[in-house]
Amino acid sequence: MFVLIFVPLGILVGYLTGGRLSGLGKLNLRWLPLVLIALILQVLIFPLFSDRALLDAATGPLHILSYALLAAWLIRNIRTTPIALLTVGAACNLAALLANGGLMPASASALQRAGFVDVAQQLLQHGTCANLVLMSSDTRLNFLGDILFVPEWIPLSSAFSIGDTLIMLALGWLIVKGMRIDAKRT
Repeated sequence: MFVLIFVPLGILVGYLTGGRLSGLGKLNLRWLPLVLIALILQVLIFPLFSDRALLDAATGPLHILSYALLAAWLIRNIRTTPIALLTVGAACNLAALLANGGLMPASASALQRAGFVDVAQQLLQHGTCANLVLMSSDTRLNFLGDILFVPEWIPLSSAFSIGDTLIMLALGWLIVKGMRIDAKRT
C-alpha cells in the first residue's frame, strides 16, 4: 500500500533535487525479476483493499517465499546504502514472519484506527486473517508486527510495521539516488 505513496514521493523529490527518471536505469540493479515475483506473491496473499487472501491454504509458506526471494535480491544488490536499509527492514519483517509461522503479528487496534475494521474483527474472531495473526501472548516478536498506523481519514491509510517503514524509506531514497545519477554527471 505504501508503495503507492513512496514511489511517487521519491520521484517528486528526485525531480525537485534536479534528478531525471533516466538515471533509474543506471542503478545497475541485478535480478529484478525476483522482486516482481515477490510482489506478485504478496498480492496473491493479501490483495489490495481486501480482507481475504486469494490463496488461503498456502498463505504462510508463500509469505515466507516472497521474503526469501526479496532477500536473495537484496543480498545480490547490497552494495548501495538504500538497499542496505531495505535489507534491515525486510529482515525485521522476515524475523516476525518466521517466528509466527509465516503470518505477521498485527494489532487489532492499529487496524481499526487505520479503517480496517473488518480485518480487525476477523482477527479478533478467528485469530488470523489472510497474512496476519492477532497479537497475543502466544505470538512472538510483536514489536516487529503491524503496530503502527496511518489514520483512516488520510488517503491510503493502513497499519504497518517498523520493517515496512524502513523498506518504504529505503525505496524512496533509492529512487532519489537513482534519479540523481545523471544529475551528478552534468
